[in-house]
Amino acid sequence: MSELSLTVLPETADDAVAIERLHERTFGPGRFVRSAFRIREGRGHSLALSFTARIGTLLVGSVRLTPVCIGETPALLLGPLTVEPPFRERGVGTALIQRALNEAKAKGHKLVVLVGDAPYYGKHGFKTIPKGCVKMPGPVDPTRLLVAELAPGAFENVSGLIRPDWE
Repeated sequence: MSELSLTVLPETADDAVAIERLHERTFGPGRFVRSAFRIREGRGHSLALSFTARIGTLLVGSVRLTPVCIGETPALLLGPLTVEPPFRERGVGTALIQRALNEAKAKGHKLVVLVGDAPYYGKHGFKTIPKGCVKMPGPVDPTRLLVAELAPGAFENVSGLIRPDWE
C-alpha cells in the first residue's frame, strides 16, 4: 500500500450500509446460504472487533469478528473479510486481518475460527482443524475450516459444534 494511504479503523454503526453493499458486490446473493453466514445472521458481529479499510474516505474493505462457541469453548468467527476487487493483492486484507487478530488478542480472546483458503489464511497463523474435531451446522468443506490460537495451547481438547454464543 505504499502508493496509497490506507487507514484501518474500527467499524461503526454508520458503516453498515456501505459494508452491506460491499458484501453484495463481492459475494452476491449466494452469501445467504453459506454455513458461516447462517451462524452470523442471528448473532451479529462485535463492533469492537470489526474493522474497515479506507483510502481517503473510500471504504475498500471490511472484516468482522462474531462471538461463537466451539462446543463449550468461547471463540470468534472471522468473516466476512471483504476487499473491493481493484484493491485486492495490495495488502488491504492482510492489514484488516492483523488488526482484528491483534485487537482480539489484546481483549483476551484465545481462538479465532473461519471458513477459508488455508494458503491465504495460513500466512496469518491459521491452521486446518483436524477432520471430525469441529463441526459447523450445514455443509462445509473440512479442509477450509481453520483455527488460529491467540494464546498458546488454546485449541487443545477443543471439539464440538460451532454455534452462536447466545444459544
